[in-house]
Formats: sequence, structure tokens, C-alpha cells
Amino acid sequence: MRSLIFAAALALSTTAHAADTKPVAENGWARATAVGQSVGAGFLTLRNPGDTADKLVSASSDVAAKVELHTHLNDNGVMKMRPVEGGLEIPAKGSVTLAPGGYHLMLMGLKAPLTEGQHVMLTLVFEKAGPITTHLMVGGAGAKAAPSGHDHMR
Repeated sequence: MRSLIFAAALALSTTAHAADTKPVAENGWARATAVGQSVGAGFLTLRNPGDTADKLVSASSDVAAKVELHTHLNDNGVMKMRPVEGGLEIPAKGSVTLAPGGYHLMLMGLKAPLTEGQHVMLTLVFEKAGPITTHLMVGGAGAKAAPSGHDHMR
């Protein structure tokens, strides 16, 4: 009986530890889009509390046909947006912020305009941790940061 209790306690502690080390998405937001606009952008901070690096490998949302990870590059003084190949590494005990002018999520093939105040559900898939679900809070069309008071986690 004692070994059964020990095994159950070990399983619970392993499960709790795994949950504590999954990446966390914080401050997810997007800008409102105009009617007829088929592309939007999402921004957030990814925090990795674990002891090993993990990598964001894909994302999806019901509001778009596909979601891609992109970045901006300076090509001889001209800023260009490009997909990120191979995923985005989130260092152990570290974080990466997806923000305007840098890494960001492109919501491509929008099924309807993104409207201010809307919550867009988003699934992020990590190489080691697997999928996590979060949301993007939609701010105004010209927003430069997350809507005021928005600090949603995972």
C-alpha cells in the first residue's frame, strides 16, 4: 500500500512540475482591422519558466486561415517582413517579446475583421511543451501596445 501511495504522490508531483514549466503567454494583443483587410498581426510575450529552452514552432486561430511567425529585417536600409524559419527559441528561465517592428504573429486569411474589444483565441505549439491556448485582446486600429489594463496570462 505504501508503494502505491508513493507512486501516486510521485505522479502528482511530476504532473505539477510539468505544468509549472510550460511556456506562458502574457499580454496578448492585436490591432483592429478594416473591413476587407485579410491580414492582421498579433503580439505577446512568451515566458519560459523551465530549465531547458523550448521553441515556438506553430500557431493557429479560428479567426484566420493560417497564422505565421514573422520578423522585420533591415535589408540595406529597407525594412522587410519575413517568415521565421524553424521556429522561435524561448530560452530557459527567459522570455521573448513579439512586438511591432520585431517578431510578431501574422493572422492571414482573416474570416472577419478584428474588432476593438474582441478576444481572439490562439493556440501556440511548442516543440517540447506542446500546445497552449491563450488569447489576443484586440485594441484600436492604431494601437502601439496592449489595451490598457490587459495582462492576461496563458
